[in-house]
Amino acid sequence: MTQNSTAVAPASSLPVGTVVTSSGRISAALFPGDGFDTPPFSRDDLIMLDDALSQASEVALVRFSVYIGELGSDVVAGAREILAQAPEPAHAALIAVSPNSKDVAVVSGAQVAGRVNDRVAELGVSAALSSFKRGDLIDGLVSALRVMATAVDRP
Repeated sequence: MTQNSTAVAPASSLPVGTVVTSSGRISAALFPGDGFDTPPFSRDDLIMLDDALSQASEVALVRFSVYIGELGSDVVAGAREILAQAPEPAHAALIAVSPNSKDVAVVSGAQVAGRVNDRVAELGVSAALSSFKRGDLIDGLVSALRVMATAVDRP
């Protein structure tokens, strides 16, 4: 197989709970208690992201969330749909990253929209881009969270 070729596995050969998405990725669901054989992020990366989310939320008095996945053709609308599912969406801000399309969207709830505004979102995305370009998604998200938390106007 050459470096630019791909292989296609027949759907019947995939494990139960696994599908091939429209982008060609394989997505798998697990039974409760089961773990992934190859998680996309290390335990340390996940702890670092969790700490950054907690600290940013505490400093800014905004409930920050992160989403990594497909956002659809309208990236901002997709991010808004995800934010609506978050706890206290009116008091929340979401950094949504679609790795396949290389899109980043920052959306905020009605109660914090004046504080988590376009300027704050631009600062956060700018802080994340160099890490994203290196392929370091977690470092980019942590950088964005830290910058946004300090840039948000206090209530």
